[in-house]
Amino acid sequence: MPFLNVPDLIRKKRDGETHTRAELEQLVLGYTRGEVPDYQMSAWLMAVYLRGMTPQETADLTLVMAESGEQMNLAGLPRTVDKHSTGGVGDKTSLILTPMLAALGLTVAKMSGRGLAHTGGTIDKLESFPGWTPELSESRFLAQAREIGLALVGQSKDLAPADGKLYALRDVTATVDCLPLIASSIMSKKLASGARTIVLDVKVGAGAFMRTLEDGRALARAMVEIGTRASRVVRAVLTDMDTPLGHMAGNSLEVQEALATLRGEGPQDLTELCVALAVEALAAHGEAAQEAQARARATLQDGSALAKFRAFVGAQGGDVTLVDAPERLDVAPGRAEVLAPSTGYVHRIDALAVGRAVLALGGGRERKGEAIDHGVGVELLKKPGEAVEAGEPVLRLYHRDGRGLDAARGLLAAGLNVQESPLVPEPLILDRVN
Repeated sequence: MPFLNVPDLIRKKRDGETHTRAELEQLVLGYTRGEVPDYQMSAWLMAVYLRGMTPQETADLTLVMAESGEQMNLAGLPRTVDKHSTGGVGDKTSLILTPMLAALGLTVAKMSGRGLAHTGGTIDKLESFPGWTPELSESRFLAQAREIGLALVGQSKDLAPADGKLYALRDVTATVDCLPLIASSIMSKKLASGARTIVLDVKVGAGAFMRTLEDGRALARAMVEIGTRASRVVRAVLTDMDTPLGHMAGNSLEVQEALATLRGEGPQDLTELCVALAVEALAAHGEAAQEAQARARATLQDGSALAKFRAFVGAQGGDVTLVDAPERLDVAPGRAEVLAPSTGYVHRIDALAVGRAVLALGGGRERKGEAIDHGVGVELLKKPGEAVEAGEPVLRLYHRDGRGLDAARGLLAAGLNVQESPLVPEPLILDRVN
């Protein structure tokens, strides 16, 4: 192996020069093995933050990170597809979309994460079903994916371990907000997860990591280009996250709303997004958009997506009786409301405020490993654009013995804006990149 001169690599990036794939392998894998100290890697990360990376460098970095540990081999499964959201509030899309895709003849064998801070996690939501487990052996995982078309497990520490180490360092060196590092972090795990088709839901707005449409487009383009250079089919949809998706935020509440959507009775914004993402997955496999949309909608009307979800929950040990009786899911008994301060139209329900309110109630975690209350959350009784009377309930809080109630209510009141003038809400789907 060539001699690793880390100061020379730092200088090279500091001066705006381009790394080779071999240089990135030496640096990143050396850091993963503990041969490169934090202080040198921190200097290199800051150089990347200030100087950026070319598309080829970003793709090479992503592949190096993806190949730094175990990689899932899905070659024996037909028409594999993975879906990733960049994080939002009330985003229960995976609970609906993945069984839709399975019902459409695609195979979803994926890893999902837990929630952190104001964003929710798919694993947390699914653990609202007593007995459901994200722990599957590789053989059982692959067999379930082949039989049902859907298997979902928790993220493995052995998958792209370089990303885990680099992210922890970025978090304490003010280098998280760097486009090539964000794109490579997300895509390294997607590439290591093995699916040939990847559909990305890039959130934009107050409750998202990318606050502006311009930044969202840049991230989407970077991730699509990485996938293309890695011989994967990647399609991205940019969606609004100024307002929470659907009406529910909080684990059990979101599961109830997801089940309603799988029965064809869900809120319009959530239903339309799931259909749009399913269309992207089918289009990536060569299906015409009009036919794909009709087939995707049919899975929510004919019970086929719900049947896949029921089979999936049961296969991973969950109580399937709750799929058909979602009112029995654990929901916190306490109720409180935030009222409209005046008569007019709802102009804003800040997604970040809603996410932080759920966190205050105990429905999220500020550190990895913390226990959460699946039953607490927030319900949007009104959405932006709807008329309200002064004193009318706009938001409902579900709490347990008043824990965090005052803080949550204050956050929601501060994030609510009612004005006299009507409002035409922004479209949910802002753009597409493929």
